[in-house]
Amino acid sequence: MYKLVCFILVVIALWFLQGQRSAIRRHGKRLPRPPGTLPLAGNGLWFLQHRQTLLDWFVGANHQTGYSNFEISVPSLPPTILISDPKNVEHVLKNNDIFIKGNFFRSRSWDLFVEKTSWELSAEIDWVCSLPGNGIINADGDLWKIQRKAGLRFFSNANLKTFIDDALPPILADKEGALDDAARKSDVIDMQDFFLELTTRLMGKVAYDMDMPASLPFSKAFDYASAAIGDRFQNPFWRIKEFLLGTSLRRAIVEVKHFGNTIVSSTVQKRQKPTFLSDSSEPQKDGSSLQANLIDSLLDHISDHRVVADAAMNYLSAGRDTTAQSLTWTLYLLCRHPQYQQSLLDELHDTFSSQPATAGSLPKAARLLNFETVQPSSLPLTYSIFLESLRLYPPVPLELKECTAPTTFPDGTWLPEGSAVLWVPWAMGRSFDIWGPDAETFRPERWLSRDGAGAAGKEGGGQKTKPIIQLQKSAYEFPVFNAGPRSCLGKKLAEVLAVDVLARLISRYQFEEVLDQGTVGGERRVQNSLTLPMEGGLPVRVRVRG
Repeated sequence: MYKLVCFILVVIALWFLQGQRSAIRRHGKRLPRPPGTLPLAGNGLWFLQHRQTLLDWFVGANHQTGYSNFEISVPSLPPTILISDPKNVEHVLKNNDIFIKGNFFRSRSWDLFVEKTSWELSAEIDWVCSLPGNGIINADGDLWKIQRKAGLRFFSNANLKTFIDDALPPILADKEGALDDAARKSDVIDMQDFFLELTTRLMGKVAYDMDMPASLPFSKAFDYASAAIGDRFQNPFWRIKEFLLGTSLRRAIVEVKHFGNTIVSSTVQKRQKPTFLSDSSEPQKDGSSLQANLIDSLLDHISDHRVVADAAMNYLSAGRDTTAQSLTWTLYLLCRHPQYQQSLLDELHDTFSSQPATAGSLPKAARLLNFETVQPSSLPLTYSIFLESLRLYPPVPLELKECTAPTTFPDGTWLPEGSAVLWVPWAMGRSFDIWGPDAETFRPERWLSRDGAGAAGKEGGGQKTKPIIQLQKSAYEFPVFNAGPRSCLGKKLAEVLAVDVLARLISRYQFEEVLDQGTVGGERRVQNSLTLPMEGGLPVRVRVRG
């Protein structure tokens, strides 16, 4: 028994030690290690912590080292560097042929985004890690290009206008009934659930032409699977954990796969009808018209229905989860800084009404919201509030890619083939080098100027004597929507949807956060996931304005 224990300890020690050996160099020298690196264990213990703790560690490292690259050693990762200099981020995002998702990403996300040919609830751990990913989130090469082409067709300007003008208003109006009810009864309502229901139904309608409430078993299964798979990227012992305790995850994935196949099968049956025309606009139940819904667009480009099902789940995750979470964190910040709720109201009135800001004019302002009037140039402060929320709470808080060929970064760092690069939008959004000494402060005015003359007004809004003009950060300083060949297809939709929803809700309701056990140190924490859900949701009390 003693020999067996010693053998296991030696194996674990060697496993940890291999994570500290690499050929990565800068000007012939090893890169520095981040603060908190331990002998033998390297940085592995940080990755076993709660997601919030890990993200805060990245922020602390960034504040201490600035733009300097450093090497991290985690047993489950290939040799990896952590970058924060926008020039180095640009090098990665512009070289899509060198930096790919790779086997590390696919081996951890395969079962949520890759079709399984059996419904057996078995682990099959060794076999699955050799499978490629089919969805656009973890695909590379030609398969990624085909799915992106289909997505470009779906996210056309004509479709975006239909989303905002025709699809969103009735769904949001229906959801507002829950807010009216909560206000009347003085009940607490979870706005994270509210936004997830909203984006799930919206994506169901415009992407899959179906009623898709968040209460479906699929939705709960997808949320559970996403959280469990998010844990795989931090926990080096995830295979052992899931072998022993993974039954619930495997059942959730079966539910997700069944739902994806059902969507594709239903669409295929519609396409087989003699009246179907793939190149024509598709009328919706409310009389609006889409140039093509997402499933049709995918089927027009991809013949393998299993790949289409995988791609559908990828787009669903990107479309409903990230948007709902971004709206949740934005409303959270508006609750913590209520003066901006009033500033948003003032902007609506300044834009849509010549009358003073009275309760009677609120519904009028809301009725004038449409695809044209929710552009950044029309409601710049509302837009800047959303951007500031994305800066502090990016829906994808960290990114990792593998290197397919030796490459040298602008700062001289040399990476061999098979190594990895990690960048953390969460930490970059709090970087003093990029955003200045108030980087950790919520200040939407940083995105604004008056005729290019500097920051707008005082915080919370002031008398506007000149038109407000939007300032832009480069996509490499603010990589929330990615950049280069893999820039986010849904960027424009996310922006106009968020501005529209925030304007409509704030014009009708006042929100106040309910402090509960979900706060740690007075702040809401992120939940472990592939994206950035709020742990415990966002409980609020609602009051109808006027």
